[in-house]
Amino acid sequence: MIPTLQQAQEILEKHNKEEFHLQHAKVVSGVLRFFAKEYDKENEEYWAVVGLLHDIDFEEYPEEHCVKGIEILKNYDVDESIIKSTMSHGWGLTGTKYEPTHIMEKILFATDELTGLIGAAAIMRPSKSVQDMELKSVKKKFKDKKFAAGCSRDVIKSGAENLGWELDHLIEQTILAMRTIEGC
Repeated sequence: MIPTLQQAQEILEKHNKEEFHLQHAKVVSGVLRFFAKEYDKENEEYWAVVGLLHDIDFEEYPEEHCVKGIEILKNYDVDESIIKSTMSHGWGLTGTKYEPTHIMEKILFATDELTGLIGAAAIMRPSKSVQDMELKSVKKKFKDKKFAAGCSRDVIKSGAENLGWELDHLIEQTILAMRTIEGC
């Protein structure tokens, strides 16, 4: 089964209770939908579902992230393509067997950590918003290893490289993506 957004939301909420994780799933879902408009317009909802479910196992099984998710999603009879795409963002970081190969998977890998960094930077702004955020603001926070220390700069850089994008392009596009979904 390829779940609808509503079905994906229901699955997500069975395994995630913390508001932070639910909000992160919505942000990543919206970011993937934004990129789908450019790279795979006819599959926007599919991309959004992948974003919504990407951390399905993190809250319950943080030590088995991107591994336990395979079993969870199989229990809901979720299509193997969704399982691969959602779990591939842990490639080289967790015990997942799935490598990001599709453009969507590469974007998920590159933006997952970056959305956290941008979100943290937005909270520090007087506006508390990404609407007036500029690349230079994020780059300044990116260089400060103590700021949002849980967001791996190495993963973000590796993700940009894997896409064949300059880091600045990745950051700019992710800011634009987050502007489209702020407040969701």
